[in-house]
Amino acid sequence: MPKLAANLSMLFTELDFPARFQAAARAGFKGVEYLFPYAYDKHELAQRLKDNGLVQVLHNLPAGDWEAGERGIACHPDRIAEFRQSVEKAAEYAQALDCPRVNCLAGKAPAGADPQAVHDTFVANLSYAAGELKKAGILLVMEPINTFDIPGFYLSHTQQAVELIAEVGSDNLKIQYDIYHMQRMEGELANTISRHLGAIGHMQLADNPGRHEPGTGEINFNWLLRHIDAIGYDGWIGCEYKPTTRTEDGLGWIEAMA
Repeated sequence: MPKLAANLSMLFTELDFPARFQAAARAGFKGVEYLFPYAYDKHELAQRLKDNGLVQVLHNLPAGDWEAGERGIACHPDRIAEFRQSVEKAAEYAQALDCPRVNCLAGKAPAGADPQAVHDTFVANLSYAAGELKKAGILLVMEPINTFDIPGFYLSHTQQAVELIAEVGSDNLKIQYDIYHMQRMEGELANTISRHLGAIGHMQLADNPGRHEPGTGEINFNWLLRHIDAIGYDGWIGCEYKPTTRTEDGLGWIEAMA
């Protein structure tokens, strides 16, 4: 069984966010991830990690106005300065939390923008972020997301991400491979993961349909997680799913697959 991290943005939401660290540790998780740390003092978060014996495995770069529906700004030609400031802020938090990787959300392609300008902006921003984060010892990952859940999201396929890595040309840029998103967009999970294993810097999971815990949908996680182990993936897999009931009541799948 690969190393599983609790995504505290989606699990244990019965509790206030600060209390979720202890809940994750009590449930047996050793690592945590979440969307954004920026609403909280970084030293307070670091203390909660330490107090509960947890490792911070991932958080995202700032992604614009999330509450207003923005899902990243990295492909927006008119927000390059804002993006660069977000890289600095992400690095500051990641260093304080001893977090080894951060995720860049491409965002939705801006309406009416020139497609080449959108592409060039994303490449330039990835190149900048990969270089700046490398200086801080932090890996940059980027996440293809399905366009059923987020229409217009710019980065939506594994091959697109592979080609971007080649274009950027940095050894500090990899893919965040989300099993749920790529099941919706592509299928062929096992073969795709095997083929691009060297380019994958982090993984996440949820079943489909519904984005609930493994065992609730069509993905054979009992087989897939063993396959991921067998091919040599030694990183974390973030449990980024929506529990069907209380989080604790839906964790039996972990023990069943151990």
